[in-house]
Amino acid sequence: MIKGVIFVQKRIKNNVSWVGKVDWDLQKFHGNEYSTHKGSTYNSYLIREEKTVLIDTVWQPFADEFVANLAQEIDVRTIDYIIANHGEVDHSGALPALMKHIPNTPIYCTANAVKSLSGQYHQHWNFQVVKTGDKLDIGNGKELIFVEMPMLHWPDSMATYLTGDHILFSNDAFGQHYANEELFNDLVDQCDLYQESLKYYANILTPFSHILKKKLAEILSLNLQIDLIATSHGVVWRDNPMQIVENYAKWADEYQENQITIIYDTMWNGTKVMAEKIAEGIGLADPNVVVKVFNVAKRDENDLITEVFKSKTVVIGSPTISNSILHSVAGFIHLMKGMKFKNKKAATFGCFGWSGECTKVMNNLLADAGFAMIDEGLKNPWQPDQDAQVQALAYGKKIAKST
Repeated sequence: MIKGVIFVQKRIKNNVSWVGKVDWDLQKFHGNEYSTHKGSTYNSYLIREEKTVLIDTVWQPFADEFVANLAQEIDVRTIDYIIANHGEVDHSGALPALMKHIPNTPIYCTANAVKSLSGQYHQHWNFQVVKTGDKLDIGNGKELIFVEMPMLHWPDSMATYLTGDHILFSNDAFGQHYANEELFNDLVDQCDLYQESLKYYANILTPFSHILKKKLAEILSLNLQIDLIATSHGVVWRDNPMQIVENYAKWADEYQENQITIIYDTMWNGTKVMAEKIAEGIGLADPNVVVKVFNVAKRDENDLITEVFKSKTVVIGSPTISNSILHSVAGFIHLMKGMKFKNKKAATFGCFGWSGECTKVMNNLLADAGFAMIDEGLKNPWQPDQDAQVQALAYGKKIAKST
């Protein structure tokens, strides 16, 4: 495949094809909020039964390319229905370019999607509002069934199920930012796929885990046969597609592994020395626990959020500066707060020269972010000498025994 080309008409099943875009060069998403080390895909699907249906589009920078490639395969004027599962611009960005050719084609979406699409594009298209259980006959004995999925991850989100072929077009649920040429889950690197799926959940869906658990139960209660899960980013799940549903159910249930993660920043390496000694103490007290140490200023924050998601305890370190903490650490705690993690413990540490507020500030921020604090933390004046390093080692052992 040629890098950067739309792979038009890649067949999914029977009369369903992928008409999306592989974005190999994407490194940041949601502005600069989410790192995409492996790029991404914008998945759009074309269904050709008695009625021709387009499900979602692609991001606006690829809008003209998308419409031009689509026009090479079909007369776009023959599109009978458009399904907008979600109004965010990475899915709807090509709508304005497409709708110039077919301005009256009905767009099926939720009531909230009407608000988001109208608010972003300032167009009054032929919106057809649907809710959970509504059906659309597309001929040849097949229907589309709509399932509202509010807050997974926007209030306007929904999924669409195609009867007959048993395909769930799940939009942002079950996806991953993972550029690949193969499209299907059984044809890509399984380690990469798992890691990107986990990172995607940890950074995007964790705040909505309680909603997700209810929605998964609702979908399962519909007793739909699901042979394929066609996501909006990354792979199409065709080999045991329910494996990702099972993982979501597990990840949504206050997920944690036997891991303790230490995240810190440092000015003159004193706090770094403490971090490494605390890690050593944890390992001595519990040889079975996975211990990881990261300097937040030198690592990708989304990768760190994934590590926090996996952890049962997080240990945060910063020196005192201006009667507070380093902004890199404060910002990361704020990021963790937005994730609304459940059932996780935390501890703090840091060096100081004059006033020593670091642990108190971090304790307050972490408690406000929902973490259960182990104690008041460990702080050390100036550079840790041998005695201070022994104290840090002991503190690591205490943390291990407290989790």
